[in-house]
Amino acid sequence: MRVVVTSGKRKTAIARATLKPGKGRVRVNKIPVEIIQPELARLRIMEPLIIAKGLADKVDIDVKVRGGGFMGQAEAARTAIARALLEFSQDPELKRAFLEYDRTLLVNDTRRKEPKKQGGRGARKRRQTSYR
Repeated sequence: MRVVVTSGKRKTAIARATLKPGKGRVRVNKIPVEIIQPELARLRIMEPLIIAKGLADKVDIDVKVRGGGFMGQAEAARTAIARALLEFSQDPELKRAFLEYDRTLLVNDTRRKEPKKQGGRGARKRRQTSYR
């Protein structure tokens, strides 16, 4: 039995996916993907499963996500799932389909928050000055 472990990142969310042969069960933080709320996050997570139609029914995927908000977690989870499916199948056709649909399915989003600087409330906002 082959077990594949992959990871995905988005902002401060980190997802680890464990894929093993099974019946097509997908769980994110021990919750079945079909009942994840909000719906927008659920649809994002399910994108790689829909693209890899036949393969997704033959494997069980368990995803553990921590950090970030619900949308960052959803995007990290979908990257981890897509990478796991690709590593398990070793199919160049599937890789092409993923990249054609959305590059972030296989590549982590490296954008991070800009650090705050002194003289203002945030990264760019400054305190007003008066010249009189």
